This record gives sequence, C-alpha cells and structure tokens, in this order.
Amino acid sequence: MARFLRRVVRAALLRSDAYEDVEADKHAIWQAVVVVVLSAAALGVGNVENSGASGILWSTLHGVVLWYVWAFVTYFIGTRWLPTGVTVADPGQLLRTIGFSSAPGMLRIFMLVPVLAGPVFLLCTVWMLVSMVVAVRQAL
Repeated sequence: MARFLRRVVRAALLRSDAYEDVEADKHAIWQAVVVVVLSAAALGVGNVENSGASGILWSTLHGVVLWYVWAFVTYFIGTRWLPTGVTVADPGQLLRTIGFSSAPGMLRIFMLVPVLAGPVFLLCTVWMLVSMVVAVRQAL
C-alpha cells in the first residue's frame, strides 16, 4: 500500500521516474485502475450537488471508459502515425502511465465546497493534462 501511495504522489508531482516505474511494472495495471476510479469518483462526489448520487456512478464509468479509449488512441497515434526512432510501447504501458496521470483528479473531491468548485475543477483539469503529457512522453 505504501508503494502505491508513493507512486500516486510522485505521479501527481509530475516525476518522470514515477511514470518510468509504472511503465515497467506490468502488475501496476490494477493500481492504475484504482487511480482512475478514485479520480473519476472524486469528480462525481465533488459534483454531487449538480448531478445527484447517480452522478458518482456515471462519472466513474465515464472516466474508466475514456481512460481505456484514450490510452489505445494514444498508443495508435504514437506508435503508428508519429513514431520516432526510439518509440517502443505497448498498450499496457499507455494504460498504466495514463491511468496514473489522473492522480491529480482525486483532489476534485474538494469541489464539494461550492466556492472552490470552479477553481478546483480548472486546476485539476490542467494539472491532469500536464501529467498526461509527462506520462505519454515516458511511455512512448
């Protein structure tokens, strides 16, 4: 559990070595799933005032499906359309690294505080985008 938490924190801090670690660990796929589920559920909980309790479930399902689709789209583009001479990747590597790039999204639970909802959503969205760039760069 401590290793998982260290990975999540290091990924959120945009540490490229965290993404290298996750990329190389084929068993980390379940950890990536947990990060994606927690991040998506945090959005649902943070937005419960607008979407109700069912929004937590839909947000979580939506987040998991989008993660999976985005990882395969990124894999296809990165290895087929835009490969460099050193591009070596498989879909699992992208699933793991992109999964961990959603770590900052867990902070979206603070959207429960109405005055913080907009700023927290914006901050987390930008942070997750930057995190995904680091993740994809390391994976490809």
